[in-house]
Amino acid sequence: MSYNTYKYNKKFQLESGSYLPELEIAYTTYGKLNKDKSNAVWICHAFTANSDPTEWWHGMVGKGLTFDPEQYFIVCANILGSHYGTTGPLSTNPETGKAYYRDFPFITVRDLVNAHQVLADYLEINKIHILTGGSVGGHQAIEWAIMQPERVENLFLIATNARFSPWGIAFSTSQRMAIEADPTFYEDRPDGGQKGLEAARSIALISYRNAIAYNKTQAEKSDEVSKDFRADSYQRYQGKKLRTRFNAYSYYILSKVLDGHNVGRNRGSIENALAKITARTLIIGIDSDILFLPEEQEKMAKYIPKTQLHIIKSDFGHDGFLLEFDQISEIIKDFLKVTVL
Repeated sequence: MSYNTYKYNKKFQLESGSYLPELEIAYTTYGKLNKDKSNAVWICHAFTANSDPTEWWHGMVGKGLTFDPEQYFIVCANILGSHYGTTGPLSTNPETGKAYYRDFPFITVRDLVNAHQVLADYLEINKIHILTGGSVGGHQAIEWAIMQPERVENLFLIATNARFSPWGIAFSTSQRMAIEADPTFYEDRPDGGQKGLEAARSIALISYRNAIAYNKTQAEKSDEVSKDFRADSYQRYQGKKLRTRFNAYSYYILSKVLDGHNVGRNRGSIENALAKITARTLIIGIDSDILFLPEEQEKMAKYIPKTQLHIIKSDFGHDGFLLEFDQISEIIKDFLKVTVL
């Protein structure tokens, strides 16, 4: 495993028309690029994850697993605006000498992908054998496959969609409202908005799971009256857990990245955009996902050429893309049996 930071010393143009004076990209690699540079696997991470997929996708990446570093050169780059090393709200703006905080410019999924492309060029990866991502990672993967279809050979999209839904935006907005209700968010300090961030995470968790998952895992063990319910303590624990590893400013800006996801923007329609994808495509949905509905994966499969669609069964809702690695691995292995490196 190799953890690195690439510094791009030119202005980085954003889709909004704004720009970043410079760009740093934190990334992790596993394995080695072979002689003909044909074994690259690029993993796009989700909302609050980092560039090391073995930490958050441990059942998928590693020796003997689906994405084996002995077979592949695996790259995962921390996304623009995040907390884990790539330029974000806590980074210093070289033009002011101060951290961006709430002045960090509005960014989109296409900006995230453009940053990936900068890094891929630096790493001399002209062909990506497998490009994959779940959730927001899927947003990046599908955009990349549209923007540079000639670069992507196989595309794996898991629990994602072609346009973020009004239902999803409602969840994002509620989370931002929680952060906005914390007055320290406006003080522009590294720990600003932490209580709001805890509440935002609690709201998000409800969309990541579902009633079945909560009723199974957070049910009370007795019928006695209690002031400390398991579901209550679970929500609070998860909020505090995120607070210790993330910041409210990155969370706030990245929630807007989700909301703006729309592959059809300036491309005529979603259908026209999806038709541009030339990669062999595998789409995996989760039957109990209430945030990225299976019907959204079905729509993508309808318009992307050369596509296989699988809807897996899981009680874990959207989080199934992180937890159901046995099912996902089998589907991917079957798909790759007809693909030769």
